[in-house]
Amino acid sequence: MIAAPKRMEVLKGSSTTKSTTHGPPLHTHKFSRLKFFNRVFATVYTCAILALLYRHALTLLNATTLSSFFITLSLLTSDIVLAFMWAATQSCRLNSIHRKEFPENLKRVVKASDFPALDVFICTADPYKEPPMGVVNSALSVLAYDYPTEKISVYVSDDGGSQLTLFAVMEAAKFAIFHFAQSYSQTT
Repeated sequence: MIAAPKRMEVLKGSSTTKSTTHGPPLHTHKFSRLKFFNRVFATVYTCAILALLYRHALTLLNATTLSSFFITLSLLTSDIVLAFMWAATQSCRLNSIHRKEFPENLKRVVKASDFPALDVFICTADPYKEPPMGVVNSALSVLAYDYPTEKISVYVSDDGGSQLTLFAVMEAAKFAIFHFAQSYSQTT
């Protein structure tokens, strides 16, 4: 694993980060300016949900027939589940942050030989739902990453579903060995 090359701290009274070492920053973040509007919306929406649940509870208590009782109970249960799902997502929206990364600074901070090994697994089963060309494009896209070639591995799991997928992946491997090995030797 890569040890943290630098420590980032938030400046007091500011919404950006600064580096405590003299290297280039790897990321910055700012708090959203729409925080107030997000909180007002969440408050209004919470009041509406509580009013809806109150209405369902009153209707449930005043049900006259067994069928209306079960219909109201099912509506109340579904609204409680949906209200819980909405409330669970609000923690991300109440204090939202906009991040900006600087991946070009990574090579200035960490040597390429210190990057961790990257294993990518591509699973496929049905050649009609997942065409072999899409599988091959995914594998070649991963190999085209700006990452040291000796540190990246791509595995394709096919379940033996199609000879065409096997043939396409073998051809892609031949292409990748020729193309990416040649471009790697030219850059080093």
